[in-house]
Amino acid sequence: MRIVSLNAWGGRLHEPLMRYLVDVNADVLCLQEVVRTQDADAGWLVYRDHGVELPQRANLFEELKAALPAYDAFFHPVARGDLFDGDRRLFSEFGLATFVRRTHPVIAQAARFVHGDFSSDGYGPHPRSRNAHCIRLFDYRRGSPITIAHMHGLRDLEGKGDTPARRHQANALVDLIGQVRQEGDRLVVCGDFNLLPGSETFEILGRLGLIDLVTLRGHDDTRTSHYRKQPRFADYMLVTPDIEVIDFDPVAEPEVSDHRALLLDIR
Repeated sequence: MRIVSLNAWGGRLHEPLMRYLVDVNADVLCLQEVVRTQDADAGWLVYRDHGVELPQRANLFEELKAALPAYDAFFHPVARGDLFDGDRRLFSEFGLATFVRRTHPVIAQAARFVHGDFSSDGYGPHPRSRNAHCIRLFDYRRGSPITIAHMHGLRDLEGKGDTPARRHQANALVDLIGQVRQEGDRLVVCGDFNLLPGSETFEILGRLGLIDLVTLRGHDDTRTSHYRKQPRFADYMLVTPDIEVIDFDPVAEPEVSDHRALLLDIR
C-alpha cells in the first residue's frame, strides 16, 4: 500500500502537482491546503492578506476528483474566506482533502477540528482553525483493516514551539483517532504539523505507539526550494511498530509545492 501526504500549497505549482498526484499511483492521498470555490469561472484566483497576494487554484479539489476517477474523494473545509478574480470577490473554501483508491473501501471515518471551529465568514485571526480527518480502510490483500489519519497543524505567528493550543491539538487528534481505530489496527498518522522535532506533540502521539519516520530515519528537510526560511521541518509521517515499512521518502524531486511530499510504501 502506498500513502502520500502533501501540503498542496493551494495548487500554486498546479501543472507539476497534478501530474505528480496522478503518476505517483498512491492508494491514499492525504492533502492539506486544498481549495474549492463554488462560483469561480477562472482557473486561478488570488488570496490577499495585508499586502500579500498569493495565487490559488480556484477549484483544486474538483480538478483532482476529475483527474483521479478511481478514487473516493473527501473534502473537509476549515473556513470560507475571500479569494479575488481581479476586483471580484468570491467565497472560497479551504481545508483538507483525502483520496482513497476504491480497491481499499473506507469502512469508518471521522473528522473534527483540532483547533478552533469552522469559520463561515472569513479565514479568521491567527492562529487559524485547523482540522484532521481519520479513515479506517480494509486492506483486502492482508485481510485486515488499517487506520490512517492526517492533520494540518495550526500556524502560530510566534513560531513552532510548544504551546497550550498545540497540546490541545495533539490531544484532539488522539481523541479523533480513538473514534475510528479499532483494537489491533495498524496506524499511520501524517500531515503538515507545523512543528519542530522534539515537540510534546510527538510524546502525546507516542502514547498510541507511534514513531516518526522523518526524524527516525535522519531526514532534516521536508521543504523544497520554494521555501527559503529555517528551520525546514513541517511535515511528518508516523507509524505504529506493526507497520512493515518498505520505503519512506520525503520526495525532493519533482517539486510540486513549498512542502515535499512524504511517500510511504508499506506491506
